[in-house]
Amino acid sequence: MNVASGLRERKKEQTRRAILDAAQRLFAERGFDGVTVADVAREAEVSVGTVFNYFPAKEDLFYGRMEDFEASLVAAVRARSAGESVLSAFRRSVLEGAGRLADPERAELIARVARTVGASAALQARERELVARATAALAEAIAEETSPQGEVLEPSVVANALMGVQRALVAQVHASVLAGIRGRRLAVDVRALGEKAFAVLERGLADYGVRER
Repeated sequence: MNVASGLRERKKEQTRRAILDAAQRLFAERGFDGVTVADVAREAEVSVGTVFNYFPAKEDLFYGRMEDFEASLVAAVRARSAGESVLSAFRRSVLEGAGRLADPERAELIARVARTVGASAALQARERELVARATAALAEAIAEETSPQGEVLEPSVVANALMGVQRALVAQVHASVLAGIRGRRLAVDVRALGEKAFAVLERGLADYGVRER
């Protein structure tokens, strides 16, 4: 029974990834608004119904991998080792992929994504929804351990601060690749900016931006 269940899950994940791969290829070629769900189904060699079983809306096809990544951030916090802080686990998960930005092909893909999102109000709206959902999931994960009495304000503040750094880094990456920055410089710059931003959270904000007399 367990073997059969495992095979089914692997098959479902393979189908999901095949659909995502097909969608990404088409979006890169034609832009988001130039692709229909039927186009994606044909490219992935599945039915339209199968696509909707995995992705309820076309926007979900575009952001499937973003959802996977943000879910991995929450998972990293949940699975952190004894003695490791929420900040440390989150920072490690965000920054460990910075080196991959040195790949020129990856940078070019990011540039295409940035241009596509910039041209689509629908994608921008869905991205805001996904970020809000991921932030709420992170706050819930933090609250489960730190707020046994059900107090939610502090976990929400922490989750929003952490996700704020991650989203600011995404925006910086997009701006950088659109400005033509590639290769090792991109990877090094993003890593350095991430370390600096997380250091602000680690120190706290009590003495941040104090105006001189």
